[in-house]
Amino acid sequence: MIKIQIPATSANLGSGFDCLGVALNMYNYIWIEEDDTINISSKDDIKIPTDKTNLIYESAQRLYEECGKKLPGLSIIQENNIPMTRGLGSSSACIVGGLIGANRFLGSPLSRNDLVNLACKIEGHPDNTTPALLGGLVTSAMENGRVYSVSVPVAEHIRFGVFIPPFELKTETARGALPNEYSRENAVYNLSRSALMTAALFSGSLDNLRVAVQDSLHQPFRKKFIKGIDTVFRMSYELGSYGTYISGAGPSIIAIIDDTLEEQFQKYAIAHLEARGVEGWQFKALSTDEEGAKIVLE
Repeated sequence: MIKIQIPATSANLGSGFDCLGVALNMYNYIWIEEDDTINISSKDDIKIPTDKTNLIYESAQRLYEECGKKLPGLSIIQENNIPMTRGLGSSSACIVGGLIGANRFLGSPLSRNDLVNLACKIEGHPDNTTPALLGGLVTSAMENGRVYSVSVPVAEHIRFGVFIPPFELKTETARGALPNEYSRENAVYNLSRSALMTAALFSGSLDNLRVAVQDSLHQPFRKKFIKGIDTVFRMSYELGSYGTYISGAGPSIIAIIDDTLEEQFQKYAIAHLEARGVEGWQFKALSTDEEGAKIVLE
């Protein structure tokens, strides 16, 4: 049985809709091995599918099919530290874990780039699965069904302060709220800011982040699903956030801070929210994972 570590991810980073993502040092773990039957369980109290509809199993089966092989069965144990349906890449972690395990069992016929492409086919877009596989800050583009991506490190002093609400938001609901068309002004607005975001995180130019997180393509339409969002945004900037944005489709919210602010946010963020009537949220200060998913025990 092998053990696989898969990082959480935050997609979009405000302006980089469906093209930017970053891997974070909060991890799901999967113990997996080939078996004659399907045996799936969880180390925690998170309810998961225990049959062929389990996303880890489905993804492993997909890779076997791609390689012209039949999957006999799998034993899978999950440790779910990434909150589900919170915009932090929990489904991508399942997909990536299943692919890495299956690839190893078959003798690693697929390269890391092959896995990036297959993970994107399963997920439908590359902004979470690609950083989960590659680590770091990842810019991705799709062309003829193939993912073209570049991973760069994030400046060491940058932290991602994650505000996790006590409610879920399904990606399908959040995507359904988006318009079918955008103006040229909207497109240019986001293009300039997403380019600025990549450069700012790579170089550590924190003063640019307040502008880089601005967005006109998805966040204005998703705010209505996140109760307390205006309070979280306002409070985060009061505590010193350089840029605050909705993580992925939401409902988690991330404040980009530096390491000198980490203790201040840890001490005061939730207390400030509760004082303003926003209750039940959690806060975690995370760093960038620069390695991506990997097998940690064989």
